[in-house]
Amino acid sequence: MDHFLYRDGALFAEDVAVAEIAAAVGTPFYVYSTATLLRHFRLFDEALAGMDHLVCYAMKANSNQAVLQTLAQAGAGMDVVSAGEYLRAKAAGVPGERIVFSGVGKTAAEIRLALEGGIRQFNVESEPEMVVLDATARSLGVVAPITIRVNPDVDAKTHAKIATGKSENKFGIPIARAREVYRMAAGMPGLDVVGIDVHIGSQLTDLAPFEQAYHKVAELTEALRADGHNIRRLDLGGGLGIPYERSNAAPPLPTDYGAMVKRTLGHLGCEIEIEPGRLIAGNAGLMVSEVIYVKSGEGRDFLILDGAMNDLIRPAMYDAWHDIVPVIEPEAGGEQAPIDIVGPVCESGDTFAKQRMMPPLVAGDLVAFRSAGAYGAVMSSEYNSRALIPEVMVKDDQFAVIRPRPTFDEMINRDTIPPWL
Repeated sequence: MDHFLYRDGALFAEDVAVAEIAAAVGTPFYVYSTATLLRHFRLFDEALAGMDHLVCYAMKANSNQAVLQTLAQAGAGMDVVSAGEYLRAKAAGVPGERIVFSGVGKTAAEIRLALEGGIRQFNVESEPEMVVLDATARSLGVVAPITIRVNPDVDAKTHAKIATGKSENKFGIPIARAREVYRMAAGMPGLDVVGIDVHIGSQLTDLAPFEQAYHKVAELTEALRADGHNIRRLDLGGGLGIPYERSNAAPPLPTDYGAMVKRTLGHLGCEIEIEPGRLIAGNAGLMVSEVIYVKSGEGRDFLILDGAMNDLIRPAMYDAWHDIVPVIEPEAGGEQAPIDIVGPVCESGDTFAKQRMMPPLVAGDLVAFRSAGAYGAVMSSEYNSRALIPEVMVKDDQFAVIRPRPTFDEMINRDTIPPWL
């Protein structure tokens, strides 16, 4: 569920007309719903009620300060994968004890930053990382809390570019070697082994791969405890999918996921951490764009928008689907025709949808890309020297620009000219 609904023939974001925002900030832009962000966070929090747990929002989905503060004030922790994300979390008021540091390529400088600033745990991905983490912690006279990410070799049945739990993926320690690696970690005085980490991929629409992985984690927990390790925390990652295409069957709900976690891991008495990103932010955002031209081609027509692949790259990168709807509600049962929906960037890959059934639209009409709150603005760029588009947040009947569109002068003046020119 989200809070983007038609009202009296016009699309609203909570109690604000989308067209009103467009008139104020120009197109294209992103708009996020506070109510939707909070609802989705609370669904996960409530799904794990009765277990000691922390919901750590995966910041890579959307790291705008307003989004982070909204979730932090509701009690969320943060899952970060870089020094920049760590500093963004701290700037949003998240204390170190609610920040988990993930990622396969943490540098010594990033590790030092987090140890000095406070950290809940590092999710360690390899033996070389463990060596650097131990040395850095000892040089600071502290002990670093860690989980070790195990790769359970489970096929998440998701897009190849966002699968992370198969043996050929770059993430984690093969689960068959876990006991050996935990024994190595226990011998490092700069490390405190607190638990196990697992994450098998993103945009999962079936609970079966999760359940398969979590059974393996339960078996490993018992084996490691038998080896003398005090395993008291299980970080289960994120990955639960969202319904990008509304006509498809809905993915499992957080309540179903929570019940499965309790069924597979509840008997272990561990604190549970989960790291949802997409399901919290995805349906909480729209990208709104204006039609520039309607062009007739050889055997097909094109809807040319002012939004482009640099603003929302998921369709070009993943062949991802986003529902695209007119901001003015079309007549029920009215005429529709297939059309290619494209942007102005000079690449054929700048295509959002091919032969999408749409009602008649003309230049100046507004369209909204649904489910654009995750992996939209954070993956955008200034390709073709196109300015990053504004981000807007709505709360009830108010809206505010939470990242302005830069001017062309601001973009150009970031460059510096060498002295020989």
